[in-house]
Amino acid sequence: MRRDAYVYHITSWDEHRPSSPTLSYPMDSSSLVLALIAVALPVLLHLLTRPNKPRRPAAAKLLPPGSLGLPVIGQSLSLLRAMRANTAERWIQDRIHRYGPVSKLSLFGAPTVLLTGPAANKFIFFSSALALQQPRSVQRILGDESILDLMGADHKRVRGALAEFLKPDMLRLYVGKIDGEVRRHLDERWAGQRAVTVMPLMKRLTFDIISLLLFGLERSPLQDALAADFAGVMDGMWAVPVNLPFTAFSRSLRASARARRLIAGIARETRAKLHSGEASRSSDLIACLLSLTDHTGAPLLSDKEIVDNSMVALIAGHDTSSILMTFMVRHLANDPDTLAAMVQEHEEIAKSKGDGEALDWEDLAKMKYTWRVALETLRLVPPIFGNFRRATQDVEFDGYLIPKGWQVFWAASVTHMDTGIFHEPAKFDPSRFENQSAPPCSFVAFGGGPRICVGMEFARIETLVTMHYLVRGFRWKLCSKNDTFARDPMPSPLHGLPIELEQKGSP
Repeated sequence: MRRDAYVYHITSWDEHRPSSPTLSYPMDSSSLVLALIAVALPVLLHLLTRPNKPRRPAAAKLLPPGSLGLPVIGQSLSLLRAMRANTAERWIQDRIHRYGPVSKLSLFGAPTVLLTGPAANKFIFFSSALALQQPRSVQRILGDESILDLMGADHKRVRGALAEFLKPDMLRLYVGKIDGEVRRHLDERWAGQRAVTVMPLMKRLTFDIISLLLFGLERSPLQDALAADFAGVMDGMWAVPVNLPFTAFSRSLRASARARRLIAGIARETRAKLHSGEASRSSDLIACLLSLTDHTGAPLLSDKEIVDNSMVALIAGHDTSSILMTFMVRHLANDPDTLAAMVQEHEEIAKSKGDGEALDWEDLAKMKYTWRVALETLRLVPPIFGNFRRATQDVEFDGYLIPKGWQVFWAASVTHMDTGIFHEPAKFDPSRFENQSAPPCSFVAFGGGPRICVGMEFARIETLVTMHYLVRGFRWKLCSKNDTFARDPMPSPLHGLPIELEQKGSP
């Protein structure tokens, strides 16, 4: 039986990190081609001049079907073009039809095996022979001691530290802070406006929330400086890693250095506040990480680990939620029945609240329908298109060899749009998440296995609180008739999703 593949991106705080060789580089096509050629020429010369070596007859027969294409370039350009044209799902399906659910190709200079289907997802998420694979650009910008790059005991230690900040009894304390940030944002940037552009506003909202909870930063010149550097970091996160002054990657490295200095300074101030009693472990992420110790009483994380993982948390906690909420607004504009059901759910919750009273943990537990709408939105438009792993040893799947050092690539859309898993997959139907009847490792918007998104519950709180005030306070309709989006590498609606806005009144 012939086999094939599919496609990736990055999300959340671990699986959804500013995820792995993310598919799309903020460079124009000519610059990308020149950069790839510059890398490819030495490789070609080496291949032409190296002495002949005996072939490996047995192993070659076990490799999956497919072609590696040209050295270095491989199928990278065609996949990038498909991402930007919003045809990447079709690109994957074409490969599946041609080769089957397992196939080989070359992406971003490395031989790659694409795996598709629930069994493949389970293998990728749980196999000890596969390690998370970050593009060189991401590693150099975010640092090499983050949860994205660590393995084994170090990964478990750092993930455990982040989980301390994100466990339920801590998250309960943050609902009120998130509530206050959402209301302030809507009052200042939505109320009284006849039209807004949703995507940049959602990005600013989630940045304000995450910088408050990670670093204790309220509105200030320091927060504005971090926001500016953060934008610079994102511009080159998935660029070709050529460190020349005119490249996006070089600009991103400089922005990262500034942001890291700011975070290191915040960590020093927080450590002093902890010693003086002005801060506690529950104040913010930095305070939590600084407070953790091992069995000997020594700090659990080094200063560099705190900075590196704060950078990852800042990006992961900002990107996924802002995209999810933007696409929920986009869908609800054309689905009055779903919107009406959400409004009814939130009005019932509001009846139990006093005037101006903030939402609490118990209120969020009542927002079941809204969260099903969010999950269905993630199924249809997953922020994380797919992701990479790296084989740390020769390993087999479905009878095929995956050689040590090769990349393994998965894509969410393959199972999300599988008619054998989700009935009428193109239809928006939140009720499909009432009983969670899909097979394991089929809905993978948050990844899976030991590296499932550690910030999943945080994203849920952020989304539910925002949608509560949004659907109760505003009506809207889309400005553009051309309701489409592209991936670069995250999904982004046309023109950032401009909408016409009507305020209902104070919710």
